[in-house]
Amino acid sequence: MKVAISSTGKDLNAQIDSRFGRCACFIIVDTDDMSFEHYENEYASLSGGVGIQAAGFLSSKGVEAVLTGQCGPNAMKIFDAAGMDVFAGITGTVHDAIERFKSKDLTLTTKPTVSEKDGLSARNGAETISKQPMGRCQGGSGRGMGMGGGMGMGRGMGRGMGRGGGKGGGGGGGLGAGR
Repeated sequence: MKVAISSTGKDLNAQIDSRFGRCACFIIVDTDDMSFEHYENEYASLSGGVGIQAAGFLSSKGVEAVLTGQCGPNAMKIFDAAGMDVFAGITGTVHDAIERFKSKDLTLTTKPTVSEKDGLSARNGAETISKQPMGRCQGGSGRGMGMGGGMGMGRGMGRGMGRGGGKGGGGGGGLGAGR
């Protein structure tokens, strides 16, 4: 049976990562012979949808069960739809978790253990990602950082310094070289 574990490292001695969607690695173990493969979690740094992406990835690898620290609602929906078992609240090493799984010493998890987007907060020394809305200005003033393609209107022999009449995003208004 193929079992996936959210991990902080690349081998069976690595610790379980408490976050499913934002874990460092996934280790997929064949419980029949304890052979394993590790995969860097390429979804961990996405701004959203990491649980869905990670769960879909594990499903595509033929995983039948997942061992992790915490699991959010979106990943649980994917696991449920794919018929994958989830065991959350797991701590310790990957090897120990597999041994507990094989001896049926784990409890099946049927509901999310954290709220949506919970992995965005700092855990296990991970970088904090702000939950503030992005791309919105709430008052204040600002300066355009546009690329004003101004044409100078100066006088002289090619050295005039005129004011640029910039066009483009954010403003122009710089000094343009005269002609």
